Amino acid sequence: MRLLVTRALTPAVEAQVAAEFDVTFRNGAAPMTEAEAAAALAEYDALLVTLGDRLTAQAFAGPLRAKIVANFGVGYNHIDVAAAKAAGVTVTNTPGAVTDATADIALTLILMSARRAAAGERFVRSGAWTGWTPTQFLGHHVTGKRVGIIGMGRIGSAIARRCHYGFGMEVLFSKRTPLPDPGLPAKQVSQDELLEKCDFVVIAVPASPATHHLIGAAEIAKMLPHAHLINIARGDIVDEAALIAALEEGRIAGAGLDVYEREPFVPERLRVLDTVTLLPHLGTAALEVRDAMGFMALDNLRAFRDGRTPPNAV
Repeated sequence: MRLLVTRALTPAVEAQVAAEFDVTFRNGAAPMTEAEAAAALAEYDALLVTLGDRLTAQAFAGPLRAKIVANFGVGYNHIDVAAAKAAGVTVTNTPGAVTDATADIALTLILMSARRAAAGERFVRSGAWTGWTPTQFLGHHVTGKRVGIIGMGRIGSAIARRCHYGFGMEVLFSKRTPLPDPGLPAKQVSQDELLEKCDFVVIAVPASPATHHLIGAAEIAKMLPHAHLINIARGDIVDEAALIAALEEGRIAGAGLDVYEREPFVPERLRVLDTVTLLPHLGTAALEVRDAMGFMALDNLRAFRDGRTPPNAV
């Protein structure tokens, strides 16, 4: 099988891929354009792609040699899966491997946003700090507060466990379907009730047409004035313009973001705000996790090559 790997992977994964496939490493940081994706689908038997690579319906419309697209990541909203399936192309992803790392980043953002850690770090680096004072960089306590998790899948549940057992937080969650036993003390409520009652709101739903701008101006308006919005899912789940306006006007206390609506573009109006913590999509950025993701993608490719059903077809 001729395989194209669109982005640099960890050394261990690249070595194993090279040992098992006729592979071309595209490398570079920039994602594939729609035209590049169409050309790759016509030239290679298999693609190992990741976030941002534009595998649109148009990319799948031309002549195809590819029979499988293995996504490096759990989210695959950059791939038109329906168009792929219509063209006879299998799409896989890497669930499970990312759960704990992404949940850890959610807690990182909760703590950084509540305690104004990013603003404080910038203040120290600027050389302006003259010493401790009783009212400097006052933030909000996390322990014992109420957290609301929108989406209670693997990642949402992992966040809930950390919040409840680690910080004694009361957990509310919203989900499209009933979840009678979330596996920990947690109460399922409507999204509106969650927004109205929680000190911290964490978005943990997958990106889809149904969740595009799930959190917009009307939803943000329901949040408490001291609340913080945390997004570790996908950027377009939040109406970024509405969030910026709410932060600029002080209608919520802060936000912690690891993802952005037009990633990697981050608006200047967002970048200049001291009430928002901005991370460069670090959710799974741990060597062990990226190794695990790579080997899971390799397992999917290997199974397909050997005539077996890939373990993580979507």
